[in-house]
Amino acid sequence: TASEHLQKLQLLWEKNVIRFHLELLYGISVKNVEKKSDWKLMGGTKVFGVPLEKAPRSYIPEFGLVPCFLVDACSFLLERAGTVGLFRKSGSLPRIKALRDKLNGGEGCLATALPYDVATVVKQFCRELPQPLFPTELHASLLEAQALPGLQDRTSALQLLSCLLPARNASCLCYLFDFLNKVSQRSAENLMTSSNLATIFAPCLLPPPNETEMSETRLELRVLILRTFIDNPCLFGQ
Repeated sequence: TASEHLQKLQLLWEKNVIRFHLELLYGISVKNVEKKSDWKLMGGTKVFGVPLEKAPRSYIPEFGLVPCFLVDACSFLLERAGTVGLFRKSGSLPRIKALRDKLNGGEGCLATALPYDVATVVKQFCRELPQPLFPTELHASLLEAQALPGLQDRTSALQLLSCLLPARNASCLCYLFDFLNKVSQRSAENLMTSSNLATIFAPCLLPPPNETEMSETRLELRVLILRTFIDNPCLFGQ
């Protein structure tokens, strides 16, 4: 419709303005991350390895469309957020395989699962997406932003970059960072600070594309990017 066309033009204009500001203020150029999906229509209830736009999603007013699995799993884990080493300690491999099979079959099985197993499959869900939640095209710009000398500049540049993600990625990440922030707020019980959580989720959300990006300095930048958003989820996409 004409209204939808105008909305798309407005969004495109806003993103171009953001790119202009990033280039002018911080010298950061950004590749286009809005790509048409070439995935064929999928049916069924499969959870793992499915592109975001094909996964079953539910609308959460504060965040937008978020994968149903992620909503259910994070809600389950929030009730058990005091669990020591949540996300750091691995679950049982046989139980995790059984849990994945049930989830892929559309079975509601989280209520009887163990926290460590559910936390593990959340990481696997993020890691096994066909495209990372932070699109690969944006990684170099994010790392440039995190390497800026001033704290305010780093934060502002990361905030602007977060506004350039596709809506499906942004909704998912916004929900996830809000959840991880709540987990970190109980670090006195679970021993999982925002730094711990960022270190664990960096390979899932910002996976290094090659060996060159595996250096200690580059990996640390990835962790710091995630820590910024876990500590300040209200900044993401705003």
